This record gives sequence, C-alpha cells and structure tokens, in this order.
Amino acid sequence: MNILDELKERILICDGAWGTTMQSMGLQPGECPELWNLTRRDDVLAIARSYVMAGSDIIETNSFGANRIKLAQYGLAEKCTEINETAAAISREAAGTALHVAGSVGPTGKILMMGDVTPEELYDVFAEQTSALEKGGADIILIETMSDPQEASIAVRAAKENTNCVVACTMTFDRGPGGFYTIMGTTPADMVKILKDAGADIVGSNCGNGTEVLTGVARSIREADPNIPLLIQPNAGIPHLVDGKTIFPESPETMVSYVPELIDLRVNIIGGCCGTTPQHIKAIASIIKK
Repeated sequence: MNILDELKERILICDGAWGTTMQSMGLQPGECPELWNLTRRDDVLAIARSYVMAGSDIIETNSFGANRIKLAQYGLAEKCTEINETAAAISREAAGTALHVAGSVGPTGKILMMGDVTPEELYDVFAEQTSALEKGGADIILIETMSDPQEASIAVRAAKENTNCVVACTMTFDRGPGGFYTIMGTTPADMVKILKDAGADIVGSNCGNGTEVLTGVARSIREADPNIPLLIQPNAGIPHLVDGKTIFPESPETMVSYVPELIDLRVNIIGGCCGTTPQHIKAIASIIKK
C-alpha cells in the first residue's frame, strides 16, 4: 500500500539511529559510513533487521551522506550510484515486501548563500542519489536533518521530478526566543510552506534535540498545518561525554512518555534519530500498536 494511504488509517513507526549504531559496531572517526554497504554488507543488514524485529514499519537506508559531494571527500564520488543502490537493496532485503524502505538523503555540507555550490549543481547531486535509491528498492525518499530551506526544497524537487517515490523532508530545529528555529532562522511554519511548495508529501523534524523539544516542534508544525502528514524523529536526548564516551541520556521509558502527546498532536510517523536503539523503537511500537 502507498504510505500516504496507510497514514490515513494508522500511525507508522520509523526506525532509529544508524550512525551511532555503526559507531558502536566499530565505525572509526574519519571512516565513510556509507562504504559499509560495499565492505560490511552483513553488518548493515543486521542493523536494518534489528529495526524490523523492533516493530518498525519504515526502514531507512545507510545513505545519509552518500551524495556525490560528500563521497568525494573519501575519493568515492564515482561509486555514488553503486553505494546508494546497494544501501536501498540491503534495507529492502530486511524489510521484505510488507514494510517501507526510506532512502535517507542528508545535506551536502555546501552553503548556497556562500557560493559554495549552485542550485543547478545541487539539483543534479540530489537527482543522482534519489534515482539510485529508488532503483535499489526505496519507495520513500527521506530528506533529513536539513537546516537550509533552499537546499531542502531543491532536494525535494529533485526527488519528486526524478523518482516515483513518496517524498518526505525533515529539518532540525532548536528552541529560541518565542519558538523554534533552524540555524538559518527558519521556523516550523516557514518550513511547512516552503516544503509544500516544493512538492513534499510528508514534513517534520529530526535530530538536534530530545523528545521534549521535538514534541514542541510538532505542535508548532500542527498549528501551521493541521493536515499535512507529519514525521517526528528525536534524538535520545542531548549527548554528553562520560569517561570519554558519548552518552545519550534518554531511556526508552523517557522517550515513550511523550508518545501519547505526539499521538494527540496527530503525528503520523514516529521514530528516532541519534542515540536511539531498537529498544527505543520497540518501546514506541508497544504503545502505538495498542
């Protein structure tokens, strides 16, 4: 079933963290996470399967930084299509035919207003990545952790015009005076208008903060648009260092305590970002599936 039809009937559960999970499996600083699709396929498949077992309806792909611009930093630009196709194929293998696969697309790291890249170059980069993700088996393109609304809208347009996938886009917000803002000053209401105009089917917020803050962001999005499908993926709290290790303080129990409020806000898809584990997703699923 098309995910937009499913969302009319029930809340769906997305998966949790990939990057921090890979770090716990030995990903080293400076190593390309997306190269694991080619060199450590079984480990990537194990992550995807762990979220299937936890109750996720949507499995993401190990492709967050797999655009040509970021891959060039590792000398891997020419492997862009192969890495993305393989990422989607791995998650599709784990998801089977009953679940959805969301091709993860992150920012390029280039800043349009600084002249680092042109809009046309960005469009081509996102068109290449999203096309490969669809070919590998993704039925959703999830453009996530965006801060620049112009880059986000270009990515949405490239996905809509070059794939047949449902397109979701999430931005990262912090709490500021009187509301929530991206580092570029974009508000949730601004985001909704910009992304809808670009063609996004689903909007939302991920990363940056824990569940309490992202619940506030969800409320602001709902005030701006009561009906657009809404995706929320908080971190497991704000990370801090303990004995040289990065710790995310939000337990599955703490995260789940906000789920009834997210349901009241009519959030359509709930998942997790950095620091969340299959245990967090299993706890969320236990509430939603009741």
